[in-house]
Amino acid sequence: MFTCYFSNLKKCYIKLFCFRYSCGPTVYDHAHLGHACSYVRFDILQRILTRLFGITVIHAMVITDIDDKIIKRCWEENISPTILTRMFEDEFKKDMLLLKVVPPIVYLRVTENVHHIVTFIEQIIRNGHAYATSDGDVYFDIQSIGDRYGRFIGAMQSHETGSSNKRDPRDFALWKKSKPQEPFWDSPWGRGRPGWHIECSTVASSVFGSQLDIHSGGIDLAFPHHENEIAQSEAYHQCGQWCNYFLHSGHLHLKGRAEKMSKSLKNYITIKDFLKSYSANEFRMFCLLTKYRSGIDYSEGSMQEARASLETVSTFINSAQAYMKGQLITAPVQEALLWDKLEETKVTVQTALADDFDTPRATSALLNLVYHGNCQLQPLSKGTGDARSPAVVGALVSYIQELFHMFGIDTFKNTEGQAVESGQDLEAVVDQLARFRSEVRGFALSPQEGSSKMGKPKLYPDRVPLLKACDTLRDTLAPLGIVIKDRGASSTWELTQRRLKGPEENQDTSQ
Repeated sequence: MFTCYFSNLKKCYIKLFCFRYSCGPTVYDHAHLGHACSYVRFDILQRILTRLFGITVIHAMVITDIDDKIIKRCWEENISPTILTRMFEDEFKKDMLLLKVVPPIVYLRVTENVHHIVTFIEQIIRNGHAYATSDGDVYFDIQSIGDRYGRFIGAMQSHETGSSNKRDPRDFALWKKSKPQEPFWDSPWGRGRPGWHIECSTVASSVFGSQLDIHSGGIDLAFPHHENEIAQSEAYHQCGQWCNYFLHSGHLHLKGRAEKMSKSLKNYITIKDFLKSYSANEFRMFCLLTKYRSGIDYSEGSMQEARASLETVSTFINSAQAYMKGQLITAPVQEALLWDKLEETKVTVQTALADDFDTPRATSALLNLVYHGNCQLQPLSKGTGDARSPAVVGALVSYIQELFHMFGIDTFKNTEGQAVESGQDLEAVVDQLARFRSEVRGFALSPQEGSSKMGKPKLYPDRVPLLKACDTLRDTLAPLGIVIKDRGASSTWELTQRRLKGPEENQDTSQ
């Protein structure tokens, strides 16, 4: 029940809103790609719920700003916990914005909710499901809930260490007595600080009450963290089921290595370092190509695959726009075929995303639609005079842009018309430059009089340097993100996200 797959999603939700809680970062170090993978995947899921199925998601996230790792780091750095945690909290939020993750409605820090946590623990004790020890610790009483504990795999094979005063080895801490020089808060049990799991139950309950729709987090949090959350939340609310769905994302692995990417193993890549080589859009495509529950291998090869997929879509959209403007000459488009492929893709995508958010199947369907579109837009040097079909091509572009925008990928679209003025000026300048180049190139390609009757047209020798200059201009602009494509006697251009790459592999027209 607790790791239920979403199937026939619209029928599952009678109400058109849902409450979502997610475990946020423990802010003692830089966020890395393992974190990014989980947060981006769940951001994609939330966008699907909201934009495809019309469900408003109210999302709250906790910021863990007090725990053993934070205390240890503060001792090592000789720094205040508040200064350390605020610094990395701000960095985390900036990283999420760079990855285009929609922020939660509210972030809640553990240190600002300790009074709520104390009250929450007191109620669990009154309900008969927790006990205080003579040491000043408070533990959850596993035996008090019988066989209701152990819903996630591994629950019976592990337990946390702690006081010898525990009644059952599986009992876990709700409140810890503070050690010398540790941060502390006053409580009925003496000075101390919250245990790890209680913060999430308290914060989620303070926002959403006794019923939660979706709880998201990495698969490593299923046990013991989420298992213990369930136990203490249902003990507090005295309910049979606190959360309807637990969604767990698979680990990110460096390809060829079994362990997950993590700070403790020192095998991580920070988000900022990653974004020096790849874009947020490329990382999203990387995430889309595997199911959110599955583990995912990170490598240069997998990122290049994601980049190539985006470039394929971008090339189609630019070709389609050139076709609709009359700048691209092609054979007659098979209009009925494209309409059929569009409707087929819509059904496949809707079905896939309603089946536990199957983004690989949905993305594959979109890329297949792009393939069929590209097949119809192969350039010809001369027109045939047949009727053109810009409407169906425009319909494909509109749908593809809409879906990728829903996934959070806006490479192909100036979303909501928010083009900055400088960008509009650049496009105008590039357009004029490309027009001038096309006119020069067209003049240089004009054949000598009478040469066409003798086979292959001959160019005027004194105009060949003009062609070489046009090629040089094209190749010089490509690394700057301005790609000019020569299509027979005409040319089109596009702006890409590439920077400082090699020139496009266009054939020299001067040969």
